[in-house]
Amino acid sequence: MAKVTMRDMLQAGVHFGHRTRYWNPKMKPYIFGARNKIHIINLEQSLPMFNDALNYLSSVAARKGKILFVGTKRSAGKIIKEEANRCEQFFVDKRWLGGMLTNYKTIRQSINRLKELEKQSEDGSFEKLTKKEGLLLSREMGKLEASIGGIKNMSGLPDVLFVIDADHEHIAVAEAQKLGIPIIAVVDSNSNPDGIDHVIPGNDDAIRAIQLYLGSAADVIIEARQATATEAADVAKSGEFVEESAKVDAPTKADKPVKVKKSVKKIVEKAAEKAEEAAPAKVEETAPAKAEETTPAKEEKAAE
Repeated sequence: MAKVTMRDMLQAGVHFGHRTRYWNPKMKPYIFGARNKIHIINLEQSLPMFNDALNYLSSVAARKGKILFVGTKRSAGKIIKEEANRCEQFFVDKRWLGGMLTNYKTIRQSINRLKELEKQSEDGSFEKLTKKEGLLLSREMGKLEASIGGIKNMSGLPDVLFVIDADHEHIAVAEAQKLGIPIIAVVDSNSNPDGIDHVIPGNDDAIRAIQLYLGSAADVIIEARQATATEAADVAKSGEFVEESAKVDAPTKADKPVKVKKSVKKIVEKAAEKAEEAAPAKVEETAPAKAEETTPAKEEKAAE
């Protein structure tokens, strides 16, 4: 995993906070100082906390968990969509609908409606309608795609939320907290870090900083998925090898002792039968010969 360095954060402007008059006192532990009435975030704390968040993301991705990226600000929306698609995860980049997590059953109905409209658009059903009806359905599909297109393939609630600007996405954060979903969030000097499981103190407005956060997260997810797939392939190969070796070592039908014993018994029984058949014949042949030899001798003795 390619680790983010202090230089990377400095070049991306992660250390720049908001104006001092807008700060949240709960962010004091993460602030280094102020310069030109702008708070400077302490990167010595931001760097290890960001790496810890990446490690947690890696563990979630390794077990094939669902990760939802949330960033509806203009500076974050485009990058959110690109990086989430790159790592094959889910995103909300336009507008967070109230109840998107806490009222997921209703959102699921909207997702089914979107899939139905997409299917009709692909099979040419819109062309069979009047121009006005087709236009209305196209507009409805566009609105649904903009609001829930990034989660239409997400079966169930996510396993973790990755939020850009916890203050701006406070509704999403509140819903995740209510459901007990772990939250990774970029928290600027004007935000409240309470309730965030993995805080990343840093600039949440600069495009380069947002690109650093999301690009690193996507890289970690891809690497974890590839490592898991490689391990699964290795396990499958080792299983096939063990099965083949077991087949080679297994005794064949000719080697089974039961069948050998049966064949020996049959041979012995056949030999015994032949011996019994031959025995009476020998007795019959020898008996008359003895009678012929003894009878004349007795007659000679009697004559003398």
